Amino acid sequence: MTSDAQHDDAHRSSKRDSFVSAKADITNRESIICGGISGLTSRFFVAPLDVVKIRQQLQTTSFKRQDGAVRGINTVPGPMYRGMMSSIIKIYKDEGITALWKGNVPAELLYLLYGSIQFTTFHQSNVLINEYASEYMLPGLQQFITGAVSGAAATIATYPLDLLRTRFAVQGNNSQRVYRSLRHSILQIYADEGFAGFFRGLRPAVSQIVPYMGIFFVSYASLQSLISTMSKDNNNINAFGSDDAIAGMVAGTISKTAVFPLDVIRKRLQVQGPTLNQYVLRDIPMYPKNIFGCAKAIFVTEGIRGLYKGLWVSLVKAAPASAITMWTFENSVRALRWYDTQMESFQAS
Repeated sequence: MTSDAQHDDAHRSSKRDSFVSAKADITNRESIICGGISGLTSRFFVAPLDVVKIRQQLQTTSFKRQDGAVRGINTVPGPMYRGMMSSIIKIYKDEGITALWKGNVPAELLYLLYGSIQFTTFHQSNVLINEYASEYMLPGLQQFITGAVSGAAATIATYPLDLLRTRFAVQGNNSQRVYRSLRHSILQIYADEGFAGFFRGLRPAVSQIVPYMGIFFVSYASLQSLISTMSKDNNNINAFGSDDAIAGMVAGTISKTAVFPLDVIRKRLQVQGPTLNQYVLRDIPMYPKNIFGCAKAIFVTEGIRGLYKGLWVSLVKAAPASAITMWTFENSVRALRWYDTQMESFQAS
């Protein structure tokens, strides 16, 4: 065998296939456990950015407005939250360090369940398509369909937690708190708004997540394969799974930008109801319940930029969140399989 052939064989043996590829051999147990782990890990690290993003999305004041007086003329008050770092500092000064993790309890539950449901549904969808329709699929279409289906299923199943996360993230401290605890928030929303109150903004959420996850998984599968091929001569890099992280980061950025206005609409609708004027941002108006009505109202009063408030923070958050999610999922599967192998060897000895 020539040295080139030996090198190619060595590379093929060292190259790791993605566990979220269309043909991945992964079990339901691995999908549930590793999906949950990846969701929890990602959420913890990006929580402060999530709080900042939500507050920027909900404020209606234009970024162009200035605070104070200019040459003796009182100007319209500017926004509470401007840049990413200045917003983090303001929240820290006004409400303490723990405020940057407001809503983290429902958010951690959300990410745990969301990750498990998403990856499990993604895997099962791939199994069904591989069995019945794979040969009819155009390149990338299978990843788009399975990504969209898994995203929609996970969003609908966990949506009440998403709503609670948003409301906790925008409430104040002490006497300004709208909800004292997770239990209190559930009871209060049900008493004031009924069961439907937990699903305010669901339609834009589903409308957002279907193309978002479809684009994400198509981009991730393509980028992961491309980056892995480009780094074939750097097996030491592959060993740490950087191709998974980079692919997840770029895919998250692309997909988030494409559907961001729907995310703003979802957040605005989530805080509608009897507690609307009790949050830190007290000037959030009432919006029509439908997507187009809400989008029109935001556009008329705030311009096209109003539909992209918080985009920069969202992109900064999406990149590491997607990278951490995919890297953690891929390596959790490997760790779980290693553990299972060790246990089998121990039991056999």
